[in-house]
Amino acid sequence: MRSLEEYLSGYKYIPVICGPTASGKSDMAMKLCEACGGELVSCDSMQIYRGLDIGTAKPTTEDQRRVVHHMIDIVDPDCNYSVSEFNNDALASIDEVLRKGKLPVLCGGTGQYISALIKGIDYGKVPVDDEVVNVLYDRFNEEGIDQIYKELSEVDPEAAAKIHPNNTRRVIRAYAVYKATGRTFTEKNNDSMVSGAMYPFRLFRPDIERDELYDRINRRVDVMIGLGLVEEAKWLYSTYGDLKTTAFQAIGYKELKPYINGEISLDKAVYDLKLNSRHYAKRQLTWFRTIPDIYKISPESYKLIDDILSVIT
Repeated sequence: MRSLEEYLSGYKYIPVICGPTASGKSDMAMKLCEACGGELVSCDSMQIYRGLDIGTAKPTTEDQRRVVHHMIDIVDPDCNYSVSEFNNDALASIDEVLRKGKLPVLCGGTGQYISALIKGIDYGKVPVDDEVVNVLYDRFNEEGIDQIYKELSEVDPEAAAKIHPNNTRRVIRAYAVYKATGRTFTEKNNDSMVSGAMYPFRLFRPDIERDELYDRINRRVDVMIGLGLVEEAKWLYSTYGDLKTTAFQAIGYKELKPYINGEISLDKAVYDLKLNSRHYAKRQLTWFRTIPDIYKISPESYKLIDDILSVIT
């Protein structure tokens, strides 16, 4: 593990502001960056995609003028982007910020991305035949996910237990690994090299009640619709078609596709978007509860910055 003293005096840890969607983590990270002259490194699996701005709650142009952001708008929606690629790119961004003599402030809610950094996991590249993936998606389109999830549970119960059955992309990928390689997703992950974190990190998350969080999610969806999320979703599908890359599984776009196709009303699409967003937040909260030594900070605290600095300096 590298010491921060080599680059940045006065700091013992790199802060990671993490938490569920709509919890206030981005605002916390922005305030910390402004107080310390730091730069923000995003740990969000959807903000990496160019053009997906409203649905991913990407930082605005004004936000990016206030604070330098890294790891946003780095790939197009038709590209797949792995956890391993994120890990390498994020570490390069952290190095870049440190070489400037500034504090990197990490911010995001994607558990796999954050785990890769704080544990030093190298997932490597797992060959998955595109034909196998396409066949599974064809099955999903015809019969739904239940039977595929059942088959995954039979060959790799440990992986199935960790993946929500409604998380189509992860279910299909886990089963595709087995179908393509003869080895389970769990075996592949167990073979991942854990070398330890490259830098000393400390994790913080906004301390917010679940009812308030869900209310924030509902209001955020209404704001996104008002800002033009439907038009953004139409642009995505008209520009790229209906691909099977990660971007097309993003909450905020897949729920609007049936409306765009004339299959459901906008009210029903918005209802589904709010419901799926709340379910996703619940899964995020479950993941964060498994992390030891995570600091809970009230986003409304007038001592917000002092509380974080007392830990990282």
